[in-house]
Amino acid sequence: MKKSPKHRTLRIADQIQRDLAQLIPQEIRDPAMGLVTLQSVELTPDLAHAKIYYSVLGASPEVAARIFKDKAGHLHSLLFKRLRTHTVPTLHFIHDQSIERGLEMSRLIDLAMQDTAPEKPKEE
Repeated sequence: MKKSPKHRTLRIADQIQRDLAQLIPQEIRDPAMGLVTLQSVELTPDLAHAKIYYSVLGASPEVAARIFKDKAGHLHSLLFKRLRTHTVPTLHFIHDQSIERGLEMSRLIDLAMQDTAPEKPKEE
């Protein structure tokens, strides 16, 4: 039974995420980068482009985006040596803001709960 092309795309995306998770700390030794976590990798069906979603701790997203933009070509060439595919997709690094949005939503919910909490009756 032949596996679907979508399965292959997911498998390659997973491999790219694992490889980049190893390569980024080894190859990007910039202290301004902070701690990077790769959240997910999405590949186009033709495997020409990869969107790499990341979060960063201890650095601004703008600094991380600049560093990734500068190092994308180098990381691409290193991936080419590791992956066993005919081509390696062009890497597009995208800051994943879902964690920050989640923390902000949690803060707003906590704030709303404080505002709507019933007041305790005063003891006389």
